[in-house]
Amino acid sequence: MKVLLSTDGLSPASSFGHWRRTIIERIVPVELTNLSDKPFQGTLEVADIGPLLVSRILHGAIRSETTSETIRRHAKQDTLHVCIVLDGVVTSTQNDREAVQSAGEIVVLDHCPTVISTAADSRVLFIEIPRIRLEQLLGPARIYSALTIGSSLASTSLVTIFFNELIRIHSHLSPETADRMVSVGSDLLVAVIAERLAREMPEPLYQTVVLQRAKACVENNLGDPSFDPAQLAAAVGISVRRLQQLFQEKGIHVSDWIWRRRLEVSALRLADSGYAHLQLGTLAYGCGFGSQSHFSRRFKAHFGMTPNEYRHASKMRAL
Repeated sequence: MKVLLSTDGLSPASSFGHWRRTIIERIVPVELTNLSDKPFQGTLEVADIGPLLVSRILHGAIRSETTSETIRRHAKQDTLHVCIVLDGVVTSTQNDREAVQSAGEIVVLDHCPTVISTAADSRVLFIEIPRIRLEQLLGPARIYSALTIGSSLASTSLVTIFFNELIRIHSHLSPETADRMVSVGSDLLVAVIAERLAREMPEPLYQTVVLQRAKACVENNLGDPSFDPAQLAAAVGISVRRLQQLFQEKGIHVSDWIWRRRLEVSALRLADSGYAHLQLGTLAYGCGFGSQSHFSRRFKAHFGMTPNEYRHASKMRAL
């Protein structure tokens, strides 16, 4: 990682003032307070790994407050912060929820008013991750933000080990490999957050959340012809059998749901003038069908007319 900021070589009297000014002016506008009467020491290292911005911070006891005003100045609503404590204790307060993290524990923080307090000599890993990567599978961030993901979960240590190793070797990876590793890491994060939510929520609510996540995952993978119930179950962190049960409780088989959504989206595109230039084979493949003939058979069985007939009828209705 690259050292972006360090108090090494600064006089004890000016070290915190230098740290505070640099953080506010060059990195993120927050309100910082030194909680110790000892000389302040801090080091900030950063690395870009695929779409992730990773920061590793070592510093003394401080209080950092993000307000509505600083959020407006920061303007990064499209990301979330994953905080992994490597050493020390970190307390985060957000959305009326308080997370107290010890070494090896994880918390997700949203961009909303937040207070973070650290003990002396705390070392923290911050991973700035695209919001969409988590919310597509886990739902809105407010469900799990500032929720301590404890080191008692085996998957928590797996996430910590993975990202520490990724940071160590990322400079030796090709851009394509780095992107794949980031995807793996994101999946691990989703799995550990999902496991934590399962312990936090009453079973009926958890089942509803899992089902919502599964349906959102289907929407995001409709264009993949190989996407099937096994991949969906893996993406949301449950067994195929459990996934089948959740869908069957709603009166539909999970495979039927996937195909129905493919058909419904293909019908919307057939009726949309913005897709009028697409050949049927191209449109079919973009909705997850392996061939035009397969698409035509399923479409007619579901809608009672061929894709061409449906497109023509939609065009006539629009005149």
